[in-house]
Amino acid sequence: MTIHVDRREAEQQFSQLFSQVLQGEEIVIFSNGEEKARLVPSPKVPDDSGSRTSKMRVPGIDKGRFVVPDDFDDPLPSDILAAFEGEG
Repeated sequence: MTIHVDRREAEQQFSQLFSQVLQGEEIVIFSNGEEKARLVPSPKVPDDSGSRTSKMRVPGIDKGRFVVPDDFDDPLPSDILAAFEGEG
């Protein structure tokens, strides 16, 4: 679950919000109606032995979300290449 709070509320209730993050909640902090920050649980969580391990990664979970274009490894256009080399 995601919890939305404004900046002042986050400042006043940081300890409580931090406790909720440790329980797996995500906190989104807004200021002037715009999202400014997120507090999320760390991907590393202690296991029963007390050592830190990362969550299991799932191969292929984003399959199809990005397609490499056919011209991906073509040479850069001369104007862009010149800008990278400080000539533009």
